[in-house]
Amino acid sequence: MSKAFTPKPAPNAAPKAPVRPKDEQRIAKLLARAGVASRREIERMIAEGRIALDGVVLDTPATILKSLNGITVDGVPVAAPEAARLFLYHKPPGLLVTERDPAGRTTIYDRLPQDLPRLVPVGRLDLNTEGLLLLTTDGELKRQLELPATGVERAYRARAYGPITQEQLEDLIHGVEIEGIRYGSIDANLERRTGANVWIEMILTEGKNREVRRVLEYLGLKVSRLIRTRYGPFVLGDLPVGEIGEIKQHDVVAFRKDPTRKGGGEAPKLVEKTKPAPRGLREIPSAPKAPTPKPAPARRITKASANRTDKAAFAEPAKRVPQPGRDPVVLTKATKVKRFYDAPPKAGTAPVAPRAIAPGQRPKVFNPELGRNVRAKPDRPERTVRPEKPERAPAKSTPRTAGKARAAPSKPRTVKIHKSRTRK
Repeated sequence: MSKAFTPKPAPNAAPKAPVRPKDEQRIAKLLARAGVASRREIERMIAEGRIALDGVVLDTPATILKSLNGITVDGVPVAAPEAARLFLYHKPPGLLVTERDPAGRTTIYDRLPQDLPRLVPVGRLDLNTEGLLLLTTDGELKRQLELPATGVERAYRARAYGPITQEQLEDLIHGVEIEGIRYGSIDANLERRTGANVWIEMILTEGKNREVRRVLEYLGLKVSRLIRTRYGPFVLGDLPVGEIGEIKQHDVVAFRKDPTRKGGGEAPKLVEKTKPAPRGLREIPSAPKAPTPKPAPARRITKASANRTDKAAFAEPAKRVPQPGRDPVVLTKATKVKRFYDAPPKAGTAPVAPRAIAPGQRPKVFNPELGRNVRAKPDRPERTVRPEKPERAPAKSTPRTAGKARAAPSKPRTVKIHKSRTRK
């Protein structure tokens, strides 16, 4: 009986990588699913030595584990990951879909309630795009929703300006290539026209960066408003702007079994919004609160106390003894204000000789109004009285004769006549 043929491996063939069991995963992925932080942040925490396994600090993020048993972060054990939760958020325009912005612009996390678990966005919406945004606590569910191979549909409504026909939109079903980027099949329909604006509904499965805007600009349209109305089976519906709701757990389980199913099941349960505390002024939970003061007991009014109050109100006011230093001094003719320069010199002290005055310098004189010595003003020379100027004699003028002045006789005017104007 012949033996079965088994091919020998080539001498220079690279060894095959060992097949990893499905239940073994990298530590960054497990911690991200547990809601500790993102994968990139966990890798930085491992480099800083903040994560340990059974008391041994890990030094590489390539650690493969089956579970989080024995894993500690900053000395605190990590709890097992909970079931994946999915939230619907009606994003208003003007918010960034990011955790933090270096420029300090407003993000969605500044408007979300503070008591929610750690949420990661499924895909992204531009700054001016509004509508449905999915947020989840599970990284694996996020990837299942984002992958184009899953075939999850995204529905948009766009308001654009410019001429367009239904035939041009139907050509997008075969895809289009713009500036070297290939966009897949898009189901586009013309909803209605309002003047020069048109409303277009677009359904796609890829969701590349600014895909809807670039495709419509390629067709010669200018997008003025873009709303995402559906993501897979989850519909925006009547969710108010800026509100967030949670999908029922059985709807999440049904989606993971069949991602391409239609219909979103029950309406999401709205999450009550709590007013977020301002940054830098959040209350520390461990700080002791100041005790509330007890109200003073009400004073009981009796007949005797009422009589005493009435007598005190109608009694003559007692003469008050003036207190020196507190009450103002009323100056009278008999009152003489004692000033410091009126005080006599102390006994046993010789009078201080006046300081020598430098040549050209004026002596100092005490000014009682200012209460200090000032330089004496130089004596001004008396002004000499200028002699008065004699009055000028009036100018001589020729006397006028009485009567009406007559005009001087004018000379006769000579008129020259051209020879051509003379008559023969």
